[in-house]
Amino acid sequence: MDEERKTGLPPVYDSNSRVLILGSFPSVKSRETAFYYGHKQNRFWKMLCGFFGENIPDTTAAKKDFLLRRQVALWDMVVSCEIQGSSDASVKGAALADLNEILDKAKIEKILLNGSLSYQLFLQKYAGLALPYVKMPSTSPANPRYDEAVWREELAEVFKPFKNYFPTK
Repeated sequence: MDEERKTGLPPVYDSNSRVLILGSFPSVKSRETAFYYGHKQNRFWKMLCGFFGENIPDTTAAKKDFLLRRQVALWDMVVSCEIQGSSDASVKGAALADLNEILDKAKIEKILLNGSLSYQLFLQKYAGLALPYVKMPSTSPANPRYDEAVWREELAEVFKPFKNYFPTK
């Protein structure tokens, strides 16, 4: 058993970010690559890039550029914890993110919580937050109930006033 405390990744955002997507804690692969959703089977990048009609960026720098260009902030609810592998169920001693780091500097209109643990931890600390927030189906390859349509609907609600965010056909 590996009980060593693990540290998460820094948030990605700027003052123009409009939607904040919060995961639970980086997977082993994400910790190895030092960036979010690093496991090739995770549906996150395919879903998000597909929503905007773009190809998945090849590098971390290009992914950060994509997120900022598309006004998407990205972070995890857990900034450090003890965890077995990548299993959310094994998270112990979670130190939670201070979302004010982003909320005080960005124009966040909605928070999308990627999976059950992210949602549960968010409610522990931020249930009274005045911003709208939604529990989303986890993009993890381990989630058999993933539904991309739910993601597309929530993203469309945030970005619909900005026609330039959608690919032209």
